Amino acid sequence: MRRFTWLIGCLALALSACGNGSSVEAGDVSELPTITAAEARTLLESSDRPVVLNVWASWCGPCRSEAPLLRRAHAEFGEDVRFVGIDVRDDQAAARSFIAEFDLRGFDHYFDRSGDVPADLGGIGVPQTWFFSAGGELVHQHNGVIDERTLALQIDELLRTG
Repeated sequence: MRRFTWLIGCLALALSACGNGSSVEAGDVSELPTITAAEARTLLESSDRPVVLNVWASWCGPCRSEAPLLRRAHAEFGEDVRFVGIDVRDDQAAARSFIAEFDLRGFDHYFDRSGDVPADLGGIGVPQTWFFSAGGELVHQHNGVIDERTLALQIDELLRTG
C-alpha cells in the first residue's frame, strides 16, 4: 500500500508540472464578444498592424498544445503584430476557462458559435492560423497545429513586408 501511495504522489507531482502555472481565473476573463464573418473581414481590413488570426476551441487538443506558443509570440511581438483569437463551436464558459488556463488575455478574442468566420476565410476545422498584412491582405494560411518555426517565419514575413 505504501508503494502505491508513493506512486500516486509522484504521478500527481508530474501532472502538476505539466500545467502552465497560470494564476488567472476564468472569472477574470470577460465574456467574448460575438463576431460575424463580415465583421471579421472589416476588422482585418481596418487593422493598421499585421494580424495573426488563430481559430481555436477549448475542446480541441491541438489548440491546447499551440496556446503556450501563441502566448509567447504575443509577448514578444504583440506591440508590432495584432493577435486575434476566434473561438468556434464552443460555449462562453469553456472559452473563458481556456483563455484563463493559458493566460491569453493579451489577445483580442471573439466568439463564433457557428464557425462562419473560418469558413468564410477558407478554413476547415481547428486549429487554423492566418497571417494578414496591415489592411487585411492574406499573406499565409496554416492548417492544423502550428509549430514554433512556422510561426516565427510567418511573423518575420509579416514584419518584413510591413
